[in-house]
Amino acid sequence: MRQAVTQGMFAYLLKPFTYALFRAKLQHYGEYRRKLDETRAVEQGDVDELLGALRAAPSSAPPKGMSTETLDQVIGALRDLGGGVTAGEVANAIGASRVTARRYLEHLAGSGRVVRRVRYGSRGRPEILYTLA
Repeated sequence: MRQAVTQGMFAYLLKPFTYALFRAKLQHYGEYRRKLDETRAVEQGDVDELLGALRAAPSSAPPKGMSTETLDQVIGALRDLGGGVTAGEVANAIGASRVTARRYLEHLAGSGRVVRRVRYGSRGRPEILYTLA
C-alpha cells in the first residue's frame, strides 16, 4: 500500500464494489483533474481543495427513487437484527420486498455505511450478509 501511494495512487476500490461507488470515485477524480487544470498559482488552500475533491464525502441523501423513511427503516432493521443479515431478513423486518431491501442495502454499502460479505453454503447461491459499518 505504501508503495502504491508513493507511486501516485490516490483512491482505491475493494471488491465487491457497487457501480454507484465506482461512479462516485470517477466523478471525484474528474473534479480533481478539472480543478488541477484550472489552478495557476498554488497555495495551501488550493492543495486542500484539490485533495478534497478526491475525498469528497458521499451524499447522505438517498438517490432518486429511494425514500429517506425507507432508508431509515432499513438502518433500524440492521441495528435491531444485529450483524450479518440477508436482504430477505431485512425485508421481512420492514415489510418490504427482498428486492427493495437489497437495493437500499446496496446503496448503504456503496456509501460505506454498511459492510457486505459473502457466506458460501454447501448448496445454491452464496448469501450476501450486511452489517452496519
